[in-house]
Amino acid sequence: MRNRQTLTLVFLAILIYTLYSSIFILDETKQAIVTLFGKPVGEPRTEAGLNFKIPYFHKVQYFDKRYLEWDGARNQVPTKDKKFIFVDTYARWEITNPLQFFIRLRDERSAQSRLDDILDGETRNAVASHDLLDLVRSSNRDPEITEEFMEQIEILEDINVGRAKIEKIVLEKANERTADLGVRVLDFRFKRMNYVDEVRDRVYDRMISERNRIADQFRSEGQGEARKIEGNKEKDLAEIQSEAFKKAEEIKGRADAEATKIYAAAYNRSRQSVDFYKFIRSMESFEKSLDENTTIILSSDSEFFRYLKKVD
Repeated sequence: MRNRQTLTLVFLAILIYTLYSSIFILDETKQAIVTLFGKPVGEPRTEAGLNFKIPYFHKVQYFDKRYLEWDGARNQVPTKDKKFIFVDTYARWEITNPLQFFIRLRDERSAQSRLDDILDGETRNAVASHDLLDLVRSSNRDPEITEEFMEQIEILEDINVGRAKIEKIVLEKANERTADLGVRVLDFRFKRMNYVDEVRDRVYDRMISERNRIADQFRSEGQGEARKIEGNKEKDLAEIQSEAFKKAEEIKGRADAEATKIYAAAYNRSRQSVDFYKFIRSMESFEKSLDENTTIILSSDSEFFRYLKKVD
C-alpha cells in the first residue's frame, strides 16, 4: 500500500514537471526561439504571452527585444587632410530577426564583437575620406558676433558634407553589412573628437597667441583712449584758465577805470577838497613809512615839510 502511494506521488511529480516544462512565458522585453539539439525549430516567438514546447527535448533561447547599446573604442584615425584625431563613437541597435541572429551570432556578446568590427571599420573609412572641417561641423553658417573684438574673425570656410551626413553614411554602410545578421543599427553618433596630444598642444598655443593678440589690441586701444582723454582734459583746462584770466582782466580793467573815474572826480572838486585829499594821502604815506624809531631830514621845499609846517 505504501509503495503504491509512493509511486503515485512520483508519477504526479513527473507529470507536473512535464507540464511545467512544456510551457514558457515571454514578457514584453523578450523574444525567443526554440531549439532541438542545438538547432532552431519553428518560427521565432516574438509576441508576449504563454508559449508551448516539447518538454525535455526543446530548449528556449531568449533575446532582448529592446534597443541595445554599443559603445565604440577611442581610436586614433587620420583625416583626409592628414590630421590625426581621436574618435569616440556610440550607437544603438536591435535584434530584428531572432532566428537569423541565433544562426549567425548565437548571443549578444558575439553581436557586440561583430559590431565592433563593422562600426569601427566604417568609422575609420568615413574619417579617412573626409576633411576635419566636415567632421566637426554639420552646416555652413556665419559665426555669431557677441563681442566687439570678434568682428575681426575671418568667415568660416564652407563644408562640403558635414558631420550629420557622415554619421548617416556610416549608419547606412553598417546596416548593409549587418543585414544578414538579424540585427539593425538604429542610430550612430560621434560622441567625441579631439586632436592627438602633439597637435592639441599646437592648437592651444595658437589659441593663446590669438588671445594675447586680442589682449594687446585692447591695451593699445585703451592707452590711445586714455591719451585722448588726457589731451581733452588739458585742452579743457587751458580753455577754462584762459576764460578765467580773461574775465579777471576785464574785472581789473573795469575796476581801474572806475578808480580813475573816482580820482578824476576828486581832482575836479574845489581846491580845498583837493588839498584835503592830498593831505590825507600824504598822512597815509607817513603812517606807512615812519615809526617811532625813524628819523628823517626834509628840505624846505619838500611836500612833507610843507604839511608839517602848516600843522605847527
